[in-house]
Amino acid sequence: MELARRVAIENRDRKDIYEHVERRGSVPAEDVRQELGFEPAAFGHHLAVLRRDGYVRKVGDELEIAFDTDAGTVHESDRSRFTIRTARQADLTGLVGAIRQVAKDGSYIEAETVADLLDYEEIILRNNEVESRMFFVATVEDQVVGWVHLELPETDKLKHTARLTVGVLEEYRGRGIGETLLRKGTSWAREHGFEKLYNSVPATNTDAVSFLEAHGWTREATRKDHYRIDGEYVDEVMMAASIASPDGDQS
Repeated sequence: MELARRVAIENRDRKDIYEHVERRGSVPAEDVRQELGFEPAAFGHHLAVLRRDGYVRKVGDELEIAFDTDAGTVHESDRSRFTIRTARQADLTGLVGAIRQVAKDGSYIEAETVADLLDYEEIILRNNEVESRMFFVATVEDQVVGWVHLELPETDKLKHTARLTVGVLEEYRGRGIGETLLRKGTSWAREHGFEKLYNSVPATNTDAVSFLEAHGWTREATRKDHYRIDGEYVDEVMMAASIASPDGDQS
């Protein structure tokens, strides 16, 4: 699905249905029909068109926005077997838990902020005129063990950029999951017209800095004493990766 494709929904009734689902994250189809006051036949027609055109999807009895849905790719080696797929609303608890566990010691402030936002809104995917965000998750036996998140600006002057966070639970590191997630997020961003990715971490998080540098990211700037962690001032390392062409992806 193209970013901001939502505004291309010209039919007012179908646009109302999409916006209702997008605001709720996941909602029973019958609730949408009743809350918007549609007759069953008319609602069924509009929903069928929205599903056909890739704007919404049905998971059980629930409707969710279909933001570039990737059902999942299994990655298998001698050391591990995991799946990378688009996050679903049902992943909310596991996703927030994974992010908080990775960021629990104050080593990843941007990821901690993402977890706070998800906790507050209780919605994973966004695609509207004000904000858009995309999540892919790594799962092992249906447990969320890692993620890559893309915050997608709607401001014209920033639409070529995106902010990325990525992380893997400590016990699942060293299996190629983080690298695969980073590659997935990077390729998705490039395919959707983004040219540059950003990520910032405290200077004390040397593992994250080394990981990104090993995959082609560079240090663009350092903000002195930007964070205060456990009473100590810590610099912020601002990382970036150019992805305008296939050669720009070093991951």
